[in-house]
Amino acid sequence: MAWDFSTEPEFQAELDWMSEFVREEVWPLETLDLDPRGLDRALRPLQERVRERGLWAAHLPPSLGGQGFGQLKLGLMHEILGTSPLAPSAFGNQAPDSGNAELLALAGTPEQKDRLLHPLLAGDLRSAFCMTEPSAGADPTMLSTRAVLDEAAGEWVLDGHKWFATHASIADFLIVMAVTDPDAREHARASMVIVPAGTPGVDIVRDVGTMEWPSDSRGRLGGHAEILFRSVRVPAANLLGARGGGFLLAQQRLVPGRIHHCMRWLGVAHRAFDMLCERSTYREAHGSVLGEKQTVQNWIADSAAQIQAARLMTLHAAWKIDTQGAAAARTDVSLIKFFGAQVLHDVIDRALARERFAELLDTVTSDD
Repeated sequence: MAWDFSTEPEFQAELDWMSEFVREEVWPLETLDLDPRGLDRALRPLQERVRERGLWAAHLPPSLGGQGFGQLKLGLMHEILGTSPLAPSAFGNQAPDSGNAELLALAGTPEQKDRLLHPLLAGDLRSAFCMTEPSAGADPTMLSTRAVLDEAAGEWVLDGHKWFATHASIADFLIVMAVTDPDAREHARASMVIVPAGTPGVDIVRDVGTMEWPSDSRGRLGGHAEILFRSVRVPAANLLGARGGGFLLAQQRLVPGRIHHCMRWLGVAHRAFDMLCERSTYREAHGSVLGEKQTVQNWIADSAAQIQAARLMTLHAAWKIDTQGAAAARTDVSLIKFFGAQVLHDVIDRALARERFAELLDTVTSDD
């Protein structure tokens, strides 16, 4: 697919609809303090409208009810959805469910698809992906969690320690990456195993504190759990994909997923940038509005430039995946992962700093 910085008129119309829909219908839900069940009820009518529009689970092929969008179109879509933490759920492509659905679609058996994939796509189940470990970080070649096959019982036995497993405390099932072949080469040591929530030996220790929820936020949407697996037994048929194929599956899941994350970060940055600009038009300090201060003007210019740079880098990486495959875009995806995160930090930091800057100017005024 050639990309000349233009979007087909038909798809641009869909983007315009998404933008208005998210702003008018999804943003207001952010003001409500809803538990996961209440949020599900609030989102149901919005999800139906998205389905009617033909935009539900757009990352999946049409055979699974999706649109089969390439990464470029998905990137443009996620830029809009990123303006609200609730918007991906309204469109059926929230993390980590979207990535887990792709794994099940790619490597799941017919039984696994019937039992897990189709209810996941319908929004009837939640899932979690458990790879990161305290001692290994997110490096899948350094995992210590083990899954040993008890051939007599026909079961996998899992032992290990995971954390930052998004939504694990509210998930119906976990996809756990564990070492099944410790003597194999490092990229063939791990496999993926499906573990139903509530299986004996699965201990959800806590949801790790973050800036959003500094204390244990167990049971909330967006939590990142710490989990201990102690002699957890699941059927041998719960292996997802080939034995020893966990690393390859993880790469196939994570590389496109980083495009979506980076574009959602841009959505957050756009919203923070708009707040910075809007506030600067009426917040007065030291005799004039903030927008007339050179420092604030510099912040606005720097933010606009960073957002544009990160956006073009991310869309180029998406275009490369669509035209040359995920392997060809590995360097590009690595670049946007750290650069996009820096841009997100800088833009939000400036949006918050403008108020502190105004307070300092007010202090100078009062001292005079």
